[in-house]
Amino acid sequence: MPLTTRPIQPTDNEPLASLIRTVFREFKIDKPGTVYTDPTTDALYQLFQNPASAYFVAEEDGVLLGGCGMYPTEGLPEGCAELVKFYLAADARGKGIGNRLMEQSIKVAQELGYKQLYLESFPELARAVSMYEKAGFRPLPHALGNSGHYACTIWMLKEL
Repeated sequence: MPLTTRPIQPTDNEPLASLIRTVFREFKIDKPGTVYTDPTTDALYQLFQNPASAYFVAEEDGVLLGGCGMYPTEGLPEGCAELVKFYLAADARGKGIGNRLMEQSIKVAQELGYKQLYLESFPELARAVSMYEKAGFRPLPHALGNSGHYACTIWMLKEL
Protein backbone atom coordinates (compact mmCIF):
# COMPACT_ATOMS: atom_id res chain seq x y z
CA MET A 1 0.00 0.00 0.00
CA PRO A 2 1.43 3.43 -0.89
CA LEU A 3 2.27 6.16 1.56
CA THR A 4 -0.78 8.16 2.63
CA THR A 5 -1.22 11.25 4.74
CA ARG A 6 -4.52 11.80 6.50
CA PRO A 7 -6.08 13.68 9.44
CA ILE A 8 -5.45 12.15 12.87
CA GLN A 9 -7.93 9.52 14.13
CA PRO A 10 -8.67 8.38 17.72
CA THR A 11 -6.82 5.08 17.08
CA ASP A 12 -3.62 7.06 16.33
CA ASN A 13 -3.22 8.28 19.93
CA GLU A 14 -1.28 5.32 21.31
CA PRO A 15 1.05 4.62 18.34
CA LEU A 16 1.76 8.34 17.90
CA ALA A 17 2.60 8.89 21.59
CA SER A 18 4.88 5.84 21.44
CA LEU A 19 6.62 7.09 18.27
CA ILE A 20 7.14 10.59 19.74
CA ARG A 21 8.67 9.22 22.96
CA THR A 22 10.90 6.85 20.95
CA VAL A 23 12.26 9.82 18.96
CA PHE A 24 12.91 11.76 22.19
CA ARG A 25 14.86 8.82 23.64
CA GLU A 26 16.77 8.37 20.37
CA PHE A 27 18.02 11.97 20.51
CA LYS A 28 18.43 11.95 24.32
CA ILE A 29 15.98 14.83 24.83
CA ASP A 30 13.54 12.79 26.94
CA LYS A 31 13.31 15.26 29.81
CA PRO A 32 10.77 17.42 31.64
CA GLY A 33 9.60 20.56 29.90
CA THR A 34 9.19 18.77 26.56
CA VAL A 35 6.50 16.91 24.63
CA TYR A 36 7.98 13.77 26.24
CA THR A 37 6.30 14.55 29.57
CA ASP A 38 3.41 16.66 28.21
CA PRO A 39 0.11 14.91 29.12
CA THR A 40 -1.47 15.99 25.80
CA THR A 41 0.99 13.68 23.98
CA ASP A 42 -1.22 10.73 24.97
CA ALA A 43 -4.43 12.35 23.64
CA LEU A 44 -3.45 14.13 20.43
CA TYR A 45 -6.68 13.28 18.63
CA GLN A 46 -8.67 15.04 21.37
CA LEU A 47 -6.27 18.03 21.41
CA PHE A 48 -6.66 18.55 17.67
CA GLN A 49 -10.47 18.70 17.80
CA ASN A 50 -9.93 22.44 18.24
CA PRO A 51 -11.35 23.89 14.96
CA ALA A 52 -8.42 26.35 14.72
CA SER A 53 -5.94 23.44 14.58
CA ALA A 54 -5.07 20.49 12.33
CA TYR A 55 -2.92 17.36 12.60
CA PHE A 56 -1.86 14.92 9.91
CA VAL A 57 -0.24 11.50 10.10
CA ALA A 58 1.76 9.60 7.49
CA GLU A 59 1.02 5.92 7.14
CA GLU A 60 2.33 3.12 4.93
CA ASP A 61 1.00 -0.44 4.92
CA GLY A 62 -0.99 0.34 8.05
CA VAL A 63 2.11 1.49 9.94
CA LEU A 64 2.17 4.99 11.40
CA LEU A 65 5.40 6.71 10.30
CA GLY A 66 4.95 10.15 11.84
CA GLY A 67 2.85 13.23 12.17
CA CYS A 68 2.78 17.02 12.10
CA GLY A 69 0.23 19.66 12.95
CA MET A 70 -0.50 23.27 13.70
CA TYR A 71 -2.18 24.61 16.81
CA PRO A 72 -3.19 28.03 18.20
CA THR A 73 -0.92 27.80 21.26
CA GLU A 74 -1.99 30.03 24.11
CA GLY A 75 -0.12 33.32 24.36
CA LEU A 76 1.04 33.51 20.72
CA PRO A 77 0.57 36.84 18.92
CA GLU A 78 -2.66 37.42 17.00
CA GLY A 79 -2.61 35.59 13.65
CA CYS A 80 0.14 33.18 14.75
CA ALA A 81 -0.14 29.41 15.27
CA GLU A 82 2.50 26.87 16.25
CA LEU A 83 3.85 24.03 14.11
CA VAL A 84 3.61 21.18 16.63
CA LYS A 85 4.21 17.53 17.39
CA PHE A 86 6.28 17.03 14.25
CA TYR A 87 8.05 13.68 14.52
CA LEU A 88 9.01 10.85 12.16
CA ALA A 89 10.14 7.29 12.81
CA ALA A 90 13.87 6.83 12.12
CA ASP A 91 13.34 4.72 8.99
CA ALA A 92 10.91 7.29 7.53
CA ARG A 93 13.38 10.20 7.58
CA GLY A 94 15.13 11.56 4.50
CA LYS A 95 12.37 10.44 2.11
CA GLY A 96 10.36 13.66 1.83
CA ILE A 97 7.63 12.40 4.18
CA GLY A 98 8.32 15.07 6.80
CA ASN A 99 8.31 17.80 4.19
CA ARG A 100 4.95 16.56 2.89
CA LEU A 101 3.46 16.62 6.40
CA MET A 102 4.92 20.06 7.16
CA GLU A 103 3.63 21.51 3.86
CA GLN A 104 0.15 20.14 4.60
CA SER A 105 0.20 21.83 8.03
CA ILE A 106 1.43 25.13 6.53
CA LYS A 107 -1.29 25.03 3.86
CA VAL A 108 -4.05 24.51 6.45
CA ALA A 109 -2.61 27.31 8.63
CA GLN A 110 -2.88 29.63 5.62
CA GLU A 111 -6.42 28.42 4.86
CA LEU A 112 -7.40 29.13 8.47
CA GLY A 113 -6.13 32.70 8.07
CA TYR A 114 -2.92 32.53 10.09
CA LYS A 115 -0.20 34.99 9.06
CA GLN A 116 2.72 33.36 10.93
CA LEU A 117 3.82 29.92 12.12
CA TYR A 118 6.05 29.51 15.16
CA LEU A 119 7.95 26.42 16.27
CA GLU A 120 10.18 25.21 19.09
CA SER A 121 12.98 22.66 18.74
CA PHE A 122 16.35 21.42 19.99
CA PRO A 123 19.92 21.55 18.63
CA GLU A 124 19.89 17.73 18.78
CA LEU A 125 17.29 17.79 15.99
CA ALA A 126 19.66 19.54 13.56
CA ARG A 127 18.30 17.81 10.44
CA ALA A 128 14.80 19.03 11.28
CA VAL A 129 16.05 22.54 12.02
CA SER A 130 17.77 22.58 8.63
CA MET A 131 14.47 21.57 6.99
CA TYR A 132 12.66 24.39 8.82
CA GLU A 133 15.25 26.90 7.57
CA LYS A 134 14.78 25.69 3.99
CA ALA A 135 11.01 26.12 4.44
CA GLY A 136 11.49 29.77 5.40
CA PHE A 137 11.52 29.62 9.20
CA ARG A 138 13.88 32.17 10.77
CA PRO A 139 15.48 31.98 14.24
CA LEU A 140 14.08 34.00 17.14
CA PRO A 141 16.05 35.10 20.22
CA HIS A 142 13.40 33.86 22.67
CA ALA A 143 10.26 31.74 23.04
CA LEU A 144 6.78 32.96 22.10
CA GLY A 145 3.53 31.82 23.68
CA ASN A 146 2.92 29.40 26.55
CA SER A 147 3.61 25.92 25.18
CA GLY A 148 4.94 24.74 28.54
CA HIS A 149 7.96 23.26 26.74
CA TYR A 150 10.53 25.27 28.65
CA ALA A 151 13.38 22.88 27.80
CA CYS A 152 13.36 23.84 24.10
CA THR A 153 16.25 26.11 23.11
CA ILE A 154 15.50 26.83 19.44
CA TRP A 155 12.59 29.09 18.48
CA MET A 156 11.68 29.94 14.88
CA LEU A 157 9.04 31.92 13.00
CA LYS A 158 7.77 31.80 9.41
CA GLU A 159 5.71 34.46 7.64
CA LEU A 160 2.86 32.85 5.70
